[in-house]
Amino acid sequence: MDTSGSTPSVLIVGTGFGGIGTAIELKRAGFHQVTLLERAHEPGGVWRENTYPGAACDIPSPLYSFSFEPNPFWPKRYAMQPDIHAYLKRVISKYGIEPHIRYGREVTSATFDHGRWRVETAQGETFEADVFVPAVGQMSRPALPAIPGRESFAGAAFHSAEWDHDIPLAGKRIAVIGTGASAIQFVPEIRKTAAHVTVFQRTAPYIMAKHDGRYATWQKLLFQRLPATQLFGRARIFLLAEYATYAMTRHPLLAKGFELRTAQLRRRHLKDRKLRHRVKPHYPLGCKRILFTNDYLPALAEPNVSVESDRIDEITPRGVRTADGVEHEADVLIYGTGFKATEFLGPIKVLGREGRSLAETWRGGARAYLGMAIPGFPNLFCVYGPNTNLGAGSIIYMIERQARYVRQAVEQLARPGVSSLEVRQEVEERYDREVQTRLGHSVWSACTSWYRQADGRVSTNWPGLVTEYDRRTRVLDPADYLLRAQGRA
Repeated sequence: MDTSGSTPSVLIVGTGFGGIGTAIELKRAGFHQVTLLERAHEPGGVWRENTYPGAACDIPSPLYSFSFEPNPFWPKRYAMQPDIHAYLKRVISKYGIEPHIRYGREVTSATFDHGRWRVETAQGETFEADVFVPAVGQMSRPALPAIPGRESFAGAAFHSAEWDHDIPLAGKRIAVIGTGASAIQFVPEIRKTAAHVTVFQRTAPYIMAKHDGRYATWQKLLFQRLPATQLFGRARIFLLAEYATYAMTRHPLLAKGFELRTAQLRRRHLKDRKLRHRVKPHYPLGCKRILFTNDYLPALAEPNVSVESDRIDEITPRGVRTADGVEHEADVLIYGTGFKATEFLGPIKVLGREGRSLAETWRGGARAYLGMAIPGFPNLFCVYGPNTNLGAGSIIYMIERQARYVRQAVEQLARPGVSSLEVRQEVEERYDREVQTRLGHSVWSACTSWYRQADGRVSTNWPGLVTEYDRRTRVLDPADYLLRAQGRA
């Protein structure tokens, strides 16, 4: 497409898969006035930040990668954090994105003013662009639990997403609060050298076997020389994820098969009946994130690991006191308590048309048309925004669809006489009612989890199959938007 003379400028916040995927989509379409702001000094998003022992993806690598950039040289079926981070950096280099990134810029505010977005950083700089694309994701801000006495602990304490590698763990008594996706990966690793690891479990997760393994040299060569072989594996994983989503959103009885497999796994690895009962989930499968691991359950059976399921009353200078009055002494406290997933865009102050505050707009919960467009905020498109997370499948698939949609929005803005694109209020409201109604009948409304807000609204997850999202975002319908001509500065 020839956009010379009318090319809108685009400012993207974040250099994880969302930001990089969007930048590549725009560049491939001929839009080169793209700037990415990154608060850190290298790219990577969550795959830069999460360096805890055992950090890996729980989606097989052939699917957890850009469709346009398959990697035949993944070392394992489930890639580890360093390999995913290295892959993303290679993609950035190959597609020439590096010159567009401004590192060390933490965005504090974004204001729509006279047809353009003015973005300010904590470093005192101001950037302007026609289009604003926040791609900060749902898992960029660690969450710490509101436990009394948290600041009183005398030993070392840190969140798993901010792992302190300077703290020696060998021979230490370690208290781990949380049993989510990160904890089930680092607990088996730290227990190898720790004197003792106490895992404080609020609710037991459903554990599925991780059919992992290293790729042999001949497999990598096959993937390289016959890409269709890797594509076949990607398609197989994709279909399995769609089946799992179908079971969780439409036919819960189908999920019983998965539930039986998790019970078999507990019986295989945990011979202690009391421990097995303690780590048995008591909510519908899929209501909380299903976790994939081969190491966590065997680790719980080791003599230097114990599981405490009593409620935590307080954190003391010496450790953690539970509701039964027992104080569990610890030298190191590690929080595996996830992220502020429902607090989209975090501390960034966003003001739209006529000074409209996004914080006020989202007071009842984050919402956006197709997870991207918000009434009152022209030329703003979220990537990995509200209701675009998945209970099963690869978020990169969703990100690619959003990048495609953003590219179409920029193409609309490149048309003569069009400089403002704002989703219609009634379109967004109708869409939100549909999404929330469907989510209300899904498994994700059946228990308390990070998918839900305190009032029960599910503001994170997509309610259907990813193929449906692909269909609904394939073509941007101008009728869904108010198109205005305001004249670019």
